[in-house]
Amino acid sequence: MSTYLSFVVFCVVLAVAPGPDTLLTLRSTVAGGRARGLWTMAGICTAGAVQGVLAATGLGAAIEHARPVFLVIRWAGVAYLLYLGVMALVAAARDQGDGWSLGAAGRGWTPLGAYRQGFLCNATNPKVLAFNLAILPQFAGDHAGIASLLVYALTLTVVGAVVLLGVVAAAGVAQRLIKQARVRRGIDGAAGVVFIGFATALAVDS
Repeated sequence: MSTYLSFVVFCVVLAVAPGPDTLLTLRSTVAGGRARGLWTMAGICTAGAVQGVLAATGLGAAIEHARPVFLVIRWAGVAYLLYLGVMALVAAARDQGDGWSLGAAGRGWTPLGAYRQGFLCNATNPKVLAFNLAILPQFAGDHAGIASLLVYALTLTVVGAVVLLGVVAAAGVAQRLIKQARVRRGIDGAAGVVFIGFATALAVDS
């Protein structure tokens, strides 16, 4: 039990560290309100759960050791983060309220679209799968069964979901407070730069 509690604490520390998932949830909520943020969060958590299950059942290890497949996932992640960054910068330059810009306030997005963005943001990040493969055995034990590994993997997803719910709640308040176009554009621009930074770090990481 003490090992599992240590893992929960570790998950909390990991979840509160800023990353692409947190940034996307924050921007989605500020752009389209809590509903959009929740759908984005749902996509992220679904992808996280899928990657956790893959790691727990051993399929993740097979994918990671299939070098061409892992490279495709990695570069898909780079491309998608670059796409998110460019779209944010375009929104900052135009501020047209087209669904991505913070001025949209709920227009131009669909639940499926927000869910898909969240899912792809997490699913195309190979570090999530690699993390599960590297960390889970250290806490669960090298000889842990699939059921035990699944508990640990899904705990990581649940803790992440709780933290993202806090992000959605906080960003929902900010969404109501932000009125000036200059402020909205500044947030879009900063988010775009950070997304591109994440993409660059993933591209150069060996």
